[in-house]
Amino acid sequence: MKKLLFTLGLSAMFLGAMAQENTKQVGGSGPMISLDKEVHDYGTIEQGANGTCEFMVTNTGDQPLIITNCKGSCGCTVPKCDTAPVKPGEKTIITVKYDTKRVGPINKSVTISSNAVNAPEKVVRIKGTVEAGPSTPTSPVKEQSPMAPTEKQN
Repeated sequence: MKKLLFTLGLSAMFLGAMAQENTKQVGGSGPMISLDKEVHDYGTIEQGANGTCEFMVTNTGDQPLIITNCKGSCGCTVPKCDTAPVKPGEKTIITVKYDTKRVGPINKSVTISSNAVNAPEKVVRIKGTVEAGPSTPTSPVKEQSPMAPTEKQN
């Protein structure tokens, strides 16, 4: 019984220390990520148009923010992020390139991983519609007779 009480007591102390640590982080101590927007709307763009957009990231914390990874939800969405530490109050840009050769609606996401205490994984989205460009004129198809001239009649 004494061992059980001892174990419960240690567990309570450990959990109390963890709760106190989490309270300190939420209070503003550490790197914090803030973005100028969470969604970029391309609207309607033409097939083959420039599919590049930018998200501005600001470190609103009191310690350096380190972006460790930026990952697109598919191969058609390619983000670029700088992994150099962002000092408190400073900004960095995340550039996202969408492949506009694909016609149809755009609804993709980019996951930003960092050491931010307020959002270690932040998801931003891109949306819009890619319309097919003007089709190139093609030469009319000539109808062929049932028996082409190269065929031999018997």
